[in-house]
Amino acid sequence: QVHLEESGGGLVQAGGSLRLSCAASGRTFSTYAMGWFRQAPWKEREFVAVISWSGDITYYLDSVKGRFTISRDNAKNTVALQMNSLKPEDTAVYYCAARSTLGSRFYVPKAKDEYDYWGQGTQVTVSS
Repeated sequence: QVHLEESGGGLVQAGGSLRLSCAASGRTFSTYAMGWFRQAPWKEREFVAVISWSGDITYYLDSVKGRFTISRDNAKNTVALQMNSLKPEDTAVYYCAARSTLGSRFYVPKAKDEYDYWGQGTQVTVSS
């Protein structure tokens, strides 16, 4: 079992920055690929970013490339999402998710159905 808890959301003006954090419980955190998803009102939950268990493979939603950076610290069981140059369309509830990789560093899932565990989410609101 893995318990995930997000923090760092809030209200920010367009062009501003926020850093989301996700704290994970469980001794096997380092073997999990970690993803960030978001869900805006009346929309489907969408993939934002993923990082391999080893931390050296990342993928991003096209619209956040160059603005968002995902990172992890396996010693502290945390994953972060640094969000810069925020836009009103980034407004959503952001969720952290974990997927066991059985040791495969190349497994970096982007579909929400592939994830085993989810946090409760943190609200990000970007005003124009």
